[in-house]
Amino acid sequence: MLDVGLTGGIASGKTTVSERFQELGAIILNADRVAKEVVARGKPAWKQLQEWLGPHFFLPDGSLDRKKLARLVFTDEKARKKLNSIVHPHVTEQMFARRDCLKKEHPRAIFIWDVPLLIETGMHEAVDIVILVAVPKEIQIKRLIDRDRLSLEEACQRLNSQMSLEEKKPYADLIIDNSGSLARTYWQLEKIIWPRLLQLEEDKHKSQRETIQ
Repeated sequence: MLDVGLTGGIASGKTTVSERFQELGAIILNADRVAKEVVARGKPAWKQLQEWLGPHFFLPDGSLDRKKLARLVFTDEKARKKLNSIVHPHVTEQMFARRDCLKKEHPRAIFIWDVPLLIETGMHEAVDIVILVAVPKEIQIKRLIDRDRLSLEEACQRLNSQMSLEEKKPYADLIIDNSGSLARTYWQLEKIIWPRLLQLEEDKHKSQRETIQ
């Protein structure tokens, strides 16, 4: 079993890379999906958010108004840190629990921890290797504007609210350049990254087996 931390930045293409890893045979632990689950109505994190934000940040059915919350946290650093302090402990707990459950059935699996805030939350210290999906900032901005129909000011505001890709690079063991074509990104995954992960998993398994013997 190998734990691989996969991270990037907004509009860097991390989701595309994660999906390709799954097609190659990896098991994906997606932090964004888990985050949506832990703030579902009635969950402990949902209750904490209600106590903090009040009813005006929730829709008539009781679910979190994500758009309204996004507008708040992308413009207010204090609010963003508060949100993370509430949600991320629940996300981390759930991801470890799922990994531990799945590894019983898949002891030789490569687990991809798809976590946008992998480094910011310290989760990079819990994995065997860190992979960063990187693109130049100008490409991030263009993709973000095209994808989310944001103004240049809004796109820059969202990027500036996060740890930059350049700041993340020193933490990465492997970097995927996603600034070119999809075919080029897939080539990196299939010819360089995936074989490297398979070898690392084999080496780790062999080391553990020798330790037991």
